[in-house]
Amino acid sequence: MTDTVDKAPEQPKGRSLFKTLCLILAVIAVTSIVTVRLTTAYLFPKTFEPIVLNQKEQQVLEGKLKVLKFELNTKPAAGKKSAAVLEPQRYSEVGASREASFSEREINALIANNTDLASKVAIDLSQDLVSARVLVPLDPDMPMFGGKTLRMNAGLELRYKGGRPVVIIKGISLWGVPLPNSWLGGIKNVDLVHEFGDEGFWKAFSAGVDNIVVGEGRLTIKLKE
Repeated sequence: MTDTVDKAPEQPKGRSLFKTLCLILAVIAVTSIVTVRLTTAYLFPKTFEPIVLNQKEQQVLEGKLKVLKFELNTKPAAGKKSAAVLEPQRYSEVGASREASFSEREINALIANNTDLASKVAIDLSQDLVSARVLVPLDPDMPMFGGKTLRMNAGLELRYKGGRPVVIIKGISLWGVPLPNSWLGGIKNVDLVHEFGDEGFWKAFSAGVDNIVVGEGRLTIKLKE
């Protein structure tokens, strides 16, 4: 006597192929959406979140700016004009400080409060290095990328050595890709003061600086008399 084994009915080949194609298309669609989202967020990021100081930090910054005879630009209340009036004052250097020291947060707060770069520039301070993240809006008429935002990173070595400041461009990147030195005019990793300090701006800049210290989260500059 022969045993009979129940077999599952086979699906038509056409239906099985259709399901496979649908699955492949779904995977492609999901992958494409995720890729576009990630690419857009990375290549064309939104604006940075401006640094906002707390009350104590704001008072400290305003104290430093007062010493430097610099005032924050504050917007007057709606419908009211600013009451600030510039008064004449006799010039004097007695008791004047030639040293200025700012924290990373203070520098970013100054950018946020006083320019239209508030959401487009972010500065990082580390040992002997000033790093900048910059968002550059592209012209709406530009092909393909018109109206988008270009993401740039840059690094500048800044210190004082041998009786003069040292200023070296460490590099510039677009979308995280470092630009070749030839595109930067061959000035990458070149001490600009040493290279161009015999005349012009760099000579005057070097002659007026007594010290520069860039540390973790702080920049200090001392000027000569």
